[in-house]
Amino acid sequence: MRYADLHRLCATGSAPEVGQVTSWAGRTLADASAGRIEGVLHPLGFLCLPVERHAGTGVCLHLWSPELPPAPTTTSLWHCHSWELLSLLLYGTLHNTLASLAEGPDLRVFRVVSAPDGDTLHATDRTVRAEPSQGRTFTRGEVYRLPAGSFHRTDVTGETATVALGADRAGGHDMSLGPPGLRSHRVRRRRGDPRQTARLARRAADLLQANGAHP
Repeated sequence: MRYADLHRLCATGSAPEVGQVTSWAGRTLADASAGRIEGVLHPLGFLCLPVERHAGTGVCLHLWSPELPPAPTTTSLWHCHSWELLSLLLYGTLHNTLASLAEGPDLRVFRVVSAPDGDTLHATDRTVRAEPSQGRTFTRGEVYRLPAGSFHRTDVTGETATVALGADRAGGHDMSLGPPGLRSHRVRRRRGDPRQTARLARRAADLLQANGAHP
């Protein structure tokens, strides 16, 4: 399935359509466990399995596991995307907290420019306070959306997996909030160890099956 098909199915949120997406996820995890998809360790602490990138849209599977090393982030967990996110929880638990920004000295705003091998974080002149405004916990089978430009943080405990569908929005920037004294810098993205990627993909497929998916 391609982005448009997955987006249509996830957007309904109904059990039959979600079931089709989880079946697709099971087949995709089988490809990853066989070495046909290369994982990337994301700075926010999850393993990304990139499936499709085309015409401003993207499809990935995101896997969180205690086996993964702690995220080597230089900033904070507060960030926003230049793209709109539609995501389906395959299993596990994920908590999203939204934030409103107010002028203040606590955190510096960084503009993030991503490339295949890493991210360049450009320090801006703006400093802010991040004030949590609302939060919600999502569990298996639930779908959530994040508009482009919405500052948020995501907290995950234990084994969790999502389907992440992104669509670029013109004029937006990926942004992150970091220490006020931090300067512009670059963060490398590490390729996942092939054996670890295969192992995590097999475990994810098993958990998907155990949580009621039928590939």
